[in-house]
Amino acid sequence: MPGAPDGPVTERATCVLAPNPSQMTLDGTNTWILAEPGSGLAVVVDPGPQDEGHLRRVLDTVTAAGRRVALTLLTHGHPDHAEGAVRFAELTGSPVRALDPGLRLGAEGLGQGDVITTGGLEVRVVPTPGHTSDSLSFHIVADGAVLTGDTVLGRGTTVVAHPDGRLGDYLDSLRRLRSLTVDDGVHTVLPGHGPVLTDAQGAIDYYLVHRAKRLAQVETAVEMGLRTPEAVVAHVYADVDRGLWPWAELSVRAQLDYLSEHGLL
Repeated sequence: MPGAPDGPVTERATCVLAPNPSQMTLDGTNTWILAEPGSGLAVVVDPGPQDEGHLRRVLDTVTAAGRRVALTLLTHGHPDHAEGAVRFAELTGSPVRALDPGLRLGAEGLGQGDVITTGGLEVRVVPTPGHTSDSLSFHIVADGAVLTGDTVLGRGTTVVAHPDGRLGDYLDSLRRLRSLTVDDGVHTVLPGHGPVLTDAQGAIDYYLVHRAKRLAQVETAVEMGLRTPEAVVAHVYADVDRGLWPWAELSVRAQLDYLSEHGLL
């Protein structure tokens, strides 16, 4: 089974893998260093957990390439992506930009339509709520790549983290990402966990089909009389490791909300 990247991945993106593997984080968190070739400035996305060794390794990787960290970005606020941001800012002196004002260090946030230009690098901000309400993706234009945080993973599928995450938002976000593969030449997914995906459209189509199937299974389970999230999980996710059932329950709750909102319950 392919593992997470650790090192250069595209002309502008290098991964530094955090030492926090688990059932939910797969191989660990992918911290991304983005820089235009020949530039002395770098952008770091998702410094990762509060792990001094990892944060210093990220900084050392930037320094070894003859660059300095000019900016830190967060895809969302989950600790495995964002917990180390304050310490990383102390180490680098770089501001931290995020959608959630509570995660920012500096005046600027991030939102729809924002374009980040640092040292000649162009990164477009793509709102992709659903996994969490503050989830963002970053379109690295010249590489034909999109950095997706937890919205699309390199292996398996992600959790819609109810109640903050919402399934309707998540489906809209997947469609928004798919439009990048059709209209903007995106072919590579740089995920927050797991290996790089070189067929972005195929990966997103798989996610959309998977979500549709799971939603149909949940709807069928409810029609069978299974009314509690716990009962639905035991039926629909019977083939999934029980250690993941608490996370599956979050997605089931999001699916039940979605069915209710659309008059299907």
